[in-house]
Amino acid sequence: MEKVLTVTLNPAIDKSTTIASLLPEKKLRCSEPIFEPGGGGVNVSRVLHNMGYSSTAMFMAGKHTGEFFTKLVEQEGIETLVVPIEGHTRENLIVHDASNDLQYRFGMPGPTVQEHEWRDCLNKLKELKGYTYVVISGSNPAGVLPDFYSEAADIVKEKKCKLILDTSGEALKHALREGVFLAKPNVGELSSLVGGKELNASSILDVAREIINKGYSEIIVVSMGPAGAMLITAKEHFHVPAPALKIKSTVGAGDSMVAGLIIGMQRKASLKDILKYGVAAGTAATIQVGSGLCTKENIEKVRSFFVSEAVTN
Repeated sequence: MEKVLTVTLNPAIDKSTTIASLLPEKKLRCSEPIFEPGGGGVNVSRVLHNMGYSSTAMFMAGKHTGEFFTKLVEQEGIETLVVPIEGHTRENLIVHDASNDLQYRFGMPGPTVQEHEWRDCLNKLKELKGYTYVVISGSNPAGVLPDFYSEAADIVKEKKCKLILDTSGEALKHALREGVFLAKPNVGELSSLVGGKELNASSILDVAREIINKGYSEIIVVSMGPAGAMLITAKEHFHVPAPALKIKSTVGAGDSMVAGLIIGMQRKASLKDILKYGVAAGTAATIQVGSGLCTKENIEKVRSFFVSEAVTN
């Protein structure tokens, strides 16, 4: 099995609970909270583990919350590579309102990472051997310059690894300049790369092809919410719509999609089927309450709904 490393710069402890009804100025009784490790790359590792695929999760962690976070990851049987920082690991609160089935997500501020700390992360990347895929996913904490992403992309390239990137803004732009194996922007993130213009299915393809032809990425997967996703290469493109299922939570859907794409690659599937795995995993995460990620059972359930179309240029 090909080795996978996930990198999370801004991990979080996700604390989820349910209340009868969200009311102002009232003492609200909550259900027993569920604590889970969250953040882009860590979520990818968790899905891979749940599906029977191993990975190593590299992440920054600090203070008592960082220790608790690390314990949560290791309790799930995931190998960890911790980059210590002085700041505290952030926390998120997810509240499910049982009266209307709505979800409220409260994100607490995270740490400000010092330059020597994120450079420690780069140094650990330089020391790694034997990995096929390196996944850098999630939000960017304060203090981490976009240079991290271009330098990380360069290191991964030197290691002959395949970089899978799921981030946004300047971080995305800097990494693309060095070239990546696969980038997974959503429509808004892709639009920001071309001045924020509105994109439809046709222009999504054109913009993605322009990025690919410049050598910035071999594969681009554009997540499109309820419309599913598109996978574009220099010669082919595929669209897989998401099944129309009741959405209970969007927490971790994008990370689940990335994990699904990797599973498809691990299974040596066709590009079309790789995209199916990605959309199935992403959709499967949305039909679960709280911050729960997709399960094998839900992925297979979603896959049975698929109607896909493919165009080969």
